[in-house]
Amino acid sequence: MEILLDIKFEAKGNVSGFGGKEEDKELYYNFSNYTTPRSSFKYNVKSGISELYWSPNIDFNSEEYISEQKFYSSKDGTKIPITITYKKGIRLNGKNPTILYGYGGFNISIKPSFNVKNAIWLEQGGIYAVANIRGGGEYGKEWHDAGTKMKKQNVFDDFIAAAKFLINKKYTSSDYLAISGRSNGGLLVGVCMTQKPDLFKVALPAVGVMDMLRYHTFTAGAGWAYDYGTSEDSKEMFDYLKKYSPVHNVKDNLKYSATMILTADHDDRVVPAHSFKFTAHLQNKQSGKNPILIRVETNAGHGSGTPISKRIEEIADVFSFILYNMNFKKLPNQLE
Repeated sequence: MEILLDIKFEAKGNVSGFGGKEEDKELYYNFSNYTTPRSSFKYNVKSGISELYWSPNIDFNSEEYISEQKFYSSKDGTKIPITITYKKGIRLNGKNPTILYGYGGFNISIKPSFNVKNAIWLEQGGIYAVANIRGGGEYGKEWHDAGTKMKKQNVFDDFIAAAKFLINKKYTSSDYLAISGRSNGGLLVGVCMTQKPDLFKVALPAVGVMDMLRYHTFTAGAGWAYDYGTSEDSKEMFDYLKKYSPVHNVKDNLKYSATMILTADHDDRVVPAHSFKFTAHLQNKQSGKNPILIRVETNAGHGSGTPISKRIEEIADVFSFILYNMNFKKLPNQLE
């Protein structure tokens, strides 16, 4: 197919749309990234000129922030992309409160997108980083398969390497680093905080799959076997799952990160029993002074359809927990 026109964008981001009929003279598409709210553009097919059609009225100045993509080496040398977003003028002195987010599963690509929650974090002087680790779909089937079944440890190694990269480059340090993930990402956080308990200050596993030996026996769990494998497949698979399963790898006399586990009492996808058991093990075996809390949303499920009021309450609890445990009594000095 011959390419007639190129569309140039001022920044990297996520583009969607361009649907239309053959005779259409104008097409519409959407653009967003971590500092740009999703906006719609009108594209003239003949001239190749785009113009802003609509953008949300949000009190956030994108020009004040930087969002940059970097690459780092994982444990096996694989290059992993990470996008790091922060306010201009921040000093890279290792003291910036940072949230590292990841997912790494089910061929799902984590694309750049704007979220008011993250905008609030950035306005407070925080850094927000997203690691596009293996198990996702960012680089096709091979990238996905490299994070499944007997290769699942690659996912955790990628995320741990992302944390070390942020620390080595002075974006943050272990005292100011929080890790976050939901569902399969909750598993990611649960594994990493048990494998490297001294690397993170705060851990936020949300609606996570924590019992890898029995996950397939609950509700929709059997459908995840393609990515995880099950304990019934073979002794080798049983041993592999048990080696990283968060519930089975909480150890006595270790100091774990300050942890807020998030779940919901009506979650019928990842049943809350996963989070309950993980919390019980952590609270029973924690030898340090960091708090281990569980936040249970009532009359709620896996996340979809949660009303704005409940989302605001959760965000307030999470941000307060992070900053309190990082010893911030006010905004970071460099942004006051």
